[in-house]
Amino acid sequence: MIVGTRGSELALTQTNYIRKCLFDLTKTEVETKIIKTTGDKITTSQLYNMDSKGLFTKELDKAVLEEEVDFAVHSLKDVPTDLDEDLEIAAVPIRESPNEVLVSNYNWEELPKGASLGTSSLRREAFCNLYEKNLKLSPIRGNIGTRVEKVRNNEVDATIMAEAGLNRLNLRKYIKSRFSLDYMTPAAGQGALAVITRKDSNQKAKIQKLNHYESQQEVLAEKTVLEELGIGCQWPLGSIARIKNNKLKLYSILLTQKGEVLYKDTLEGSVGESEALGKKLAKEMQEFV
Repeated sequence: MIVGTRGSELALTQTNYIRKCLFDLTKTEVETKIIKTTGDKITTSQLYNMDSKGLFTKELDKAVLEEEVDFAVHSLKDVPTDLDEDLEIAAVPIRESPNEVLVSNYNWEELPKGASLGTSSLRREAFCNLYEKNLKLSPIRGNIGTRVEKVRNNEVDATIMAEAGLNRLNLRKYIKSRFSLDYMTPAAGQGALAVITRKDSNQKAKIQKLNHYESQQEVLAEKTVLEELGIGCQWPLGSIARIKNNKLKLYSILLTQKGEVLYKDTLEGSVGESEALGKKLAKEMQEFV
């Protein structure tokens, strides 16, 4: 089999993890093919200022569709809700931490007024404004290592990142503090991976062995909110579902860029109701979009 992936250190680490899991489960050897995406080529713009649909996935999905590769590995939060009709998410492996973390020499409470925080995420910017941190917010792009180095070199005083990426790259030592999921609510699908195949792939049955049902249901609830609202990273939306004792709890919060809370709610139901809960919460939120 051949897997398509981006060439960043994180993308390769995630892909190698999937390759190992697949070999352990099926004894199938997988070759890696690196494909550059549009998002990799654009390094200067803030993501919410451009048409971000498929920015980090489109070229990889094209390679799957044209059978250059058998499957692709994506960070699930990058996967557009309107996937090509001939493709499917064949597996969502067990999810890493969905939490947000602070990378800084300061604790969150100690960040002085006017301190510089680098972020290109409208959602993270909105949360900073919600908590009236009075920070100097500036765009920051680049891979995880680059962003960590910008903090270490004092180019910015702090940045907010996904804990999952730092965990996967063994960079936990740079985490200053970890935010709770309701305080700094992550993007839908954060911490999860999506393994994409053609619907008619003869390798799909093998790949489906990677699926972790509870992780899949959590991200289905979160991504359904996004899909029903029809919005991407141009809106500051946090969405997180967690499963405990066979019950799924879904929390979503919609803000303005200035940090005003437009709507937030928590719904609970059975694990099998994940999609229905996502649709219900999105319907409640629709009038604010």
